[in-house]
Amino acid sequence: MKSMMSKAPGGPETLELVETPTPEPGPGQVRIAVKAAGVNFPDTLIIRDLYQFKPPRPFAPGGEVAGVVEAVGEGVKNLAAGQRVLAGGVNGGFATHFIADAARAHKIPDAMPFDEAAAFMLTYGTSHYALKDRARLQPGESLFILGAAGGVGAAAIELAKAMGARTIAGVSSEDKAAFCRELGADETLIYPKGALDRDAQKALSNDIKKLCGGEGANVVYDAVGGDYAEPAIRALAWEGRFLVVGFPAGIPKIPLNLVLLKSCQIVGVFWGAFTMRDPKRNEAHVAELFRWYTEGKIRPRVTARFPLEKAADALKTIEDRTAFGKVVLTVG
Repeated sequence: MKSMMSKAPGGPETLELVETPTPEPGPGQVRIAVKAAGVNFPDTLIIRDLYQFKPPRPFAPGGEVAGVVEAVGEGVKNLAAGQRVLAGGVNGGFATHFIADAARAHKIPDAMPFDEAAAFMLTYGTSHYALKDRARLQPGESLFILGAAGGVGAAAIELAKAMGARTIAGVSSEDKAAFCRELGADETLIYPKGALDRDAQKALSNDIKKLCGGEGANVVYDAVGGDYAEPAIRALAWEGRFLVVGFPAGIPKIPLNLVLLKSCQIVGVFWGAFTMRDPKRNEAHVAELFRWYTEGKIRPRVTARFPLEKAADALKTIEDRTAFGKVVLTVG
């Protein structure tokens, strides 16, 4: 098998294409011949040893794949060789083959292409858990999304619309705003790039409130962090919920008096841990996501495809925040 390996901490340019023996699945595992692999922001962190989990080196990054079951290990009952599946984990996806726990692999609809399947679970799983479980988003509520043109942000737009919410997409450029409107965003807001001074933060907060009807957002989905987090919290409505999803712009420091004054909640979203701690509830979530996909309510927007050996270029589009929707690697 071939893999794009991280042998030492560093940026995307440090990955190396390596050939190793193809592994055999152990008990409860399956080996997947990978057809496509999703590329996500955590992949840019894990190769620098900045992620919550630090796999022993050498390792291939990549937390989601789609392909065909090639071999099954002892005790596997839910899957068989030849079935089309998606699967995930912490790492190992940037490769021609992937060993997955059978319990964490899912058969995909016949009409779902491999690239969309590889772009599906992490982003929609994260955003579905965030909006449904953590924010308890209700029909008619307003949702403001920071980083709405990225993978999880784009998924949040579609999911919020499926849940009946009013969605305001926050982005950094007009072309990203147009992309979000195509996804179904009711309103878009273009915020400035880079560091924000107090005046810029106040203006951003006021703009969010206006687009949310004056009272502010019932829910803020923050996949950006940095200087954008505090003004977004200031733009929350009474008893609003602020979802902490990611920090590509840096980890913010929030004055907690804002939480008291608005009687609001700051809520963490760690979807990966949720899937392991509550697999039964996660299965119900996955079933709902596949149903919405089949009904045409959600669909991954794969806007860039790279061959496996160009994984570094794919990761750079994520680091530079130039990607719209989802980026995938095509394999084989």
